Amino acid sequence: MAGTHNSYIATLVERHSRYLMLAKIKQKNADTVAAALIKHAQQLPSELYQSLTWDRGTEMAHHRQFTLATNMAVYFCDPKSPWQRGSNENTNRLLRQYLPIGIDLSRYTQAQLNKVARQLNERPRKTLEYKTPAEKFQACVAATS
Repeated sequence: MAGTHNSYIATLVERHSRYLMLAKIKQKNADTVAAALIKHAQQLPSELYQSLTWDRGTEMAHHRQFTLATNMAVYFCDPKSPWQRGSNENTNRLLRQYLPIGIDLSRYTQAQLNKVARQLNERPRKTLEYKTPAEKFQACVAATS
């Protein structure tokens, strides 16, 4: 997700539960993005996050490094095919209610981004039969234990 003044946030959305994690990105380059995604992905149960679908930006040029560090396969969408990342695109739309277009995303700390993610994860969703992503995520974790 891009903001003004070359500010960026990476969004990680677990497709089944719609659970969201936000990663503050200082620069939109391959090294920075890979490091941020590795840091966040390693906090998650590997049973739930088995692959990552990304658009075709050069910021994922180090996808092999990400896969080696997380044991998570990376897939790339076809050009101009955002529907191949539907859960992420829908979550980004909801996220814009908290972080509107036209703001400088660099002014947010990681702690503030975590708070925004928590608010979205505790918000019931029609697609989840009015359960929250956090509830659904916990149920998935419990089922894999």
